[in-house]
Amino acid sequence: MRPLVVIGFLGSTLDASKFGPTRWGKWRPTVALAMHEDLRIDRFVMIHADIHTRLADYVAEDIASVSPETTVDKHVINFADPWDFEEVYGKLLDFARDYPFDPEAEDYLVHITTGTHVAQICLFLLTEAHYLPGRLLQSQPGRGVDSSAPGTWNVIDLDLSRYDSIATRFAAASAESTSFLKSGIDTKNAAFNRLIDEIEQVAVRSTAPVLLCGPTGAGKSQLARRTYELKRLKHQLGGAFVEVNCATLRGDGAMSALFGHKKGAFTGAAADRPGLLRAADKGMLFLDEIGELGLDEQAMILRAIEDKRFLPVGADKESGSEFQLIAGTNRDLGRAVAEGRFRDDLFARLNLWTFALPGLAERREDIEPNLDYELDRFAEREGARVTFNREARERYLAFATAPGALWRGNFRDLAASVTRMATLSPKGRIDGGAVAAEIARLGSLWSPADGSDDGLSHLLNGEALDGIDPFDRVQLAAVVATCRRSRSLSEAGRALFSASRARRSSANDADRLRKYLARFGLEWADLQA
Repeated sequence: MRPLVVIGFLGSTLDASKFGPTRWGKWRPTVALAMHEDLRIDRFVMIHADIHTRLADYVAEDIASVSPETTVDKHVINFADPWDFEEVYGKLLDFARDYPFDPEAEDYLVHITTGTHVAQICLFLLTEAHYLPGRLLQSQPGRGVDSSAPGTWNVIDLDLSRYDSIATRFAAASAESTSFLKSGIDTKNAAFNRLIDEIEQVAVRSTAPVLLCGPTGAGKSQLARRTYELKRLKHQLGGAFVEVNCATLRGDGAMSALFGHKKGAFTGAAADRPGLLRAADKGMLFLDEIGELGLDEQAMILRAIEDKRFLPVGADKESGSEFQLIAGTNRDLGRAVAEGRFRDDLFARLNLWTFALPGLAERREDIEPNLDYELDRFAEREGARVTFNREARERYLAFATAPGALWRGNFRDLAASVTRMATLSPKGRIDGGAVAAEIARLGSLWSPADGSDDGLSHLLNGEALDGIDPFDRVQLAAVVATCRRSRSLSEAGRALFSASRARRSSANDADRLRKYLARFGLEWADLQA
């Protein structure tokens, strides 16, 4: 066994006694620790003040008499005020940094039964932070027995994962937090769920800036707000959530909006303006599309992040704001830095916690639970519950999850789609006709911006195209586009049927794709022309 070292305060009250034989009739925690047969202490580091030197010597002699194998290392620390938390913590931190700990060769226990309550709290905090590389030791007198008995002792391990009931509660609390961040949506995409798990851990453990990347409509704004609400529920923030789209800030107005201005700072400044950073004091500031900020605003934002100070426009005195920052962008900030459009020092500050949110097209398995979520939102907003009939729901989901559904606007497209279908179903039931009309709308919405068609008019005549449902047309256009990007029929088949082929014992993707194209009178050679 490795040597055991106990670190603890001399108890100026609990360890004190009359200097005589009667002292053995009293439970003295420091001496009693050395009396336990099941606790062999090789060295006792006894912390005490100069004024208690005589008591420390006396207790050390008693320890030697009951446990000759225990060496007592008396260590003097004097406190001007033993109830001053700052002083006690600071001096104990100095002790912890200077003491020659050797965790590889020795085991350590930190005795927290003696000393003032402030000292006990400081020992706990230093042990929890691993400045003291040990576990906590508690002792107490026995009940209903002779007071001269050594009493009992127990060790507290601060690794909470060792305690099953506590670990279970923490796991449940973490699951509740991640569900909260997802607005209660039972998402299925494994990569997205892992990302939310990481964001939950960062949200409750860190105050550093967070950068959310992803395409427009991927949910950056909603996730930022849910992160704020989670931290507020845990009493980690007390101020407001302030959101600003940096793409709307232009020219001199950007400085004024962000940092405020003094009355008379410029024409039209009729009164003082605190600015958005001040409004976010003690709360959270969400700068969406931060890549759109000018370089001057970026420089001031960087200083506000690092120093919590900034200078309002026209002011000669700085203002302060203690806010947590979440930034959002749909740009490649690394490329913007290389092109000189974004400050590299600000990017380095934001890049500590960067999370890339996938678009809806990359999370097709999450479309169904989000469909239900959007129906619930419509009901809350409009006060009317709308549902699908079974056939209509199946048809819409088949379209929404097919490769041809582009979802260029991501969740904004889905929310708008549900709102349209629900609004145009006054009897509270979305039927096949409403779904067919909506599929046609989305097909038109996702058509190329330059007015060109989906490429099918070059393959099929007008009569053939008119005979294809909008749902089938969107799907066929996606298949054709994949074929044109592929070098062979087999490669295109593997790309189009990658998910379903894993569930089949044998797969002939090329033949499956050939038969699909034949339904529309098309061949592989037609698509390669």
